[in-house]
Amino acid sequence: MLALFQHRCLLLPMPRVLRFALLSLSVLVIGLVALIFALTWHPAAREPAPLACLAEAPQLQPGQALKVMTWNLQYLAGKRYVFYYDLPDDKGRDERPTPEDLAYSLDEVVRVIREEQPDIVNLQELHEGARATDYQDQLALLHERLADLYPCASQAFYWKAAFVPHPHILGSVGMKLATLSRFRIESAERLQLPLEENDPVSRQFDKKRALLVSYLPIRGGGRLAAINTHLDALPEDQKTLKRQLAMTRGLLDQLQSTGLPWILTGDFNQLPPGQYERLSETQRRRYTRDSELKALWDQYPMIPNIEEAGGAWQTQWYTHYPNDPGVKGPDRTLDYVFHSPSLTRIEARVRQDDTLRISDHLPLMARFFLPSVH
Repeated sequence: MLALFQHRCLLLPMPRVLRFALLSLSVLVIGLVALIFALTWHPAAREPAPLACLAEAPQLQPGQALKVMTWNLQYLAGKRYVFYYDLPDDKGRDERPTPEDLAYSLDEVVRVIREEQPDIVNLQELHEGARATDYQDQLALLHERLADLYPCASQAFYWKAAFVPHPHILGSVGMKLATLSRFRIESAERLQLPLEENDPVSRQFDKKRALLVSYLPIRGGGRLAAINTHLDALPEDQKTLKRQLAMTRGLLDQLQSTGLPWILTGDFNQLPPGQYERLSETQRRRYTRDSELKALWDQYPMIPNIEEAGGAWQTQWYTHYPNDPGVKGPDRTLDYVFHSPSLTRIEARVRQDDTLRISDHLPLMARFFLPSVH
């Protein structure tokens, strides 16, 4: 009897200990969730994008020629690196560029843009507040050097966090789209694309791909929509990529139905027909044989078009030079310009000859005539 009584006495405190343990665990989980929420970024599905015009800018004119450039700047890192994400399984040796290479690339980007003098410049992979690039505001650095040509600029983040617990990052990230314009931008908005399928915690730290839409008024009425984006390849998550492109196609269809001329440019991370087979087995891992971009090029004009990007002269349209020691030069097309049928293509080209050291992407330019009537 005495032994039984003593045994029960020993068991009595256990529920209280268990309750305390559960309460402590709950507090820990809530605290962890609050910390993750505080460290990460939670944009709205649709929101105004920051826009600045440093001086009075002219309006577009009906029927005028318009030159557009799209360029993924690889956060001004240059080409002397093989970053951890450039090789399978994060085997690249480098994590960040030097201040000297950042300064060199900034000078070179300014040089190329000044020589080309496009009317609209859509840029991808610009850093702001990222540990890997010494917390630079790269759009501000560019705009300061180019403000005389481009009084207006809009921007939209697609990766932002105060701390990312990845072993190669372990610090803040900030990556954005930016549009520079010689002409007045009336308004701009950021449209959130569908997020990559991932576990709930990882998703908080993932990139949040978006469309940056800038609206430029046209004298006499009407507007031009200049759209900028940077998509993921997502070879193992075709569902998300299809949803992202379906949303993009929906926006274009909506603009088209209202008679609003538009230009969509960016790094789409998708191959045109005929290029997948030319890549090595290792390089193919990032892509699928049948590009999801078909949802766009089946309906709207694309630069380069299918014949240019897959034909005998396709090397002239290569826009990507991977940071991989096994690749000796540009070998694929990932950057494109789509445009509404109401715009008339004049000419287009990729500037390859003197841009190979600036970024792992090359600038693509296109010139159009705007519609002469609204």
